[in-house]
Amino acid sequence: QVQLVESGGGSVQAGGSLRLSCAASTVSASRYFMGWFRQAPGKKREGVAAMQSGGRARYYADSVKGRFTISEDNAKNTVYLQMASLQPEDTSMYYCATSAGENLIGGPLSTESYSSWGQGTQVTVSS
Repeated sequence: QVQLVESGGGSVQAGGSLRLSCAASTVSASRYFMGWFRQAPGKKREGVAAMQSGGRARYYADSVKGRFTISEDNAKNTVYLQMASLQPEDTSMYYCATSAGENLIGGPLSTESYSSWGQGTQVTVSS
């Protein structure tokens, strides 16, 4: 199973930016899809951004389109989530995940499509 470790969370004011990192224990060829998810207290975990490792396609939730960017550095086995124009409603625990294969059960932004998860990193945005 792939080991994933997130970092880069913190506290920022509204309008600020953060970059989250997700270090993976395996090379990109075995990771298939990578996704970023978030979960606020009392809410369901939701997909934020996803990409096929080594591919060009990017997938974003409507709520973050134009503000968040997912990318990867294969030399570092790391996936990033660049977040800009952060708002209080972006406050959540953020998790990265990788799929077990190329066929996604529920689509790129569905939690059902991913089998390995990191421990999460907290993002807090104040108004």
